[in-house]
Amino acid sequence: MSVPLVEAVGPSEVVTDAPSIRNRLLEVARAYLSLTKPKVIVLLEVPTLAAMLVASAPAWPSVTLVAVTLLAGALAAGGSAAINCWFDRDIDAEMGTRTKRRAIPAGVVSPSSALWFGVTLSVASIALLSSVVNALSALLTGVAILIYVGIYTLWLKRSTPSNIVLGGAAGAIPPLIGWAAVTGDLTATPWLLFALVFFWTPPHFWALALLIHDQYARAGVPMLPVVRGEAETRRQIVYYSLQMVSVSALLFGLGGSGLTYLIGAGALGGYFIFLAVRLARGQRREDASRLFHYSMVYLVLVCAVLVLDARVDFWAN
Repeated sequence: MSVPLVEAVGPSEVVTDAPSIRNRLLEVARAYLSLTKPKVIVLLEVPTLAAMLVASAPAWPSVTLVAVTLLAGALAAGGSAAINCWFDRDIDAEMGTRTKRRAIPAGVVSPSSALWFGVTLSVASIALLSSVVNALSALLTGVAILIYVGIYTLWLKRSTPSNIVLGGAAGAIPPLIGWAAVTGDLTATPWLLFALVFFWTPPHFWALALLIHDQYARAGVPMLPVVRGEAETRRQIVYYSLQMVSVSALLFGLGGSGLTYLIGAGALGGYFIFLAVRLARGQRREDASRLFHYSMVYLVLVCAVLVLDARVDFWAN
């Protein structure tokens, strides 16, 4: 009498297993997506798109050009973030519940898979820009990836409290990429946008660092509040906020922006400085939280005002 090598599976068992497989696939897909840090990608795409819309004014850039450039930007940012998650998996396991739940420490994605995923996305972004857009945008994307991965992630983050200042240059390159994608060159305006995002980065991340400095201390990451204390961090936030607003004013004088931009950016920047000064004078946790969240609103709105100024003349006779 022969014995069947595979037991028959009833219909009810198949139906029961199917949702489990789907749930597992969805879990893995969400885990890989989380490696790319989608919220950061969206924030980086804002100055990229703004630069494209200003560079092409009064005409409009083609939908294809915008779509390809933003897709490449998402691939580059997502790939760099995934490599960062791979390298920081030991830190994530120590910082607390929030980071322990990330894909690699939680065991949903293996370290090697995360690394190859990040490398693949990064290479794809450069290949896409070089083949469809132009060489300059591809070169700038490669530089951004190199700074974020090779300089910030692998070196600065664990070695100096100035990590976010120097490494922040990577996050300031997207407006250069957007401008180069449209024009094929770089003028004063995209460099001023670069400087604006560069000086915006420290207040944004240091406000967050004030909120979770104990987690950074636990993991041994030398963020500014951990190394130099909260009072010095608050002072530095005010300093960089003033630099950011000063650069934003230069977009009116040197960048060719008009009165609409000056009024809007002035109001937005004035409130940013108000929040930074209030944070420096007090020790309330909610002040750091308020500045952190407003910093994201500020970046989106100042880019929106810049685009509005370039495309609508409210002061024409």
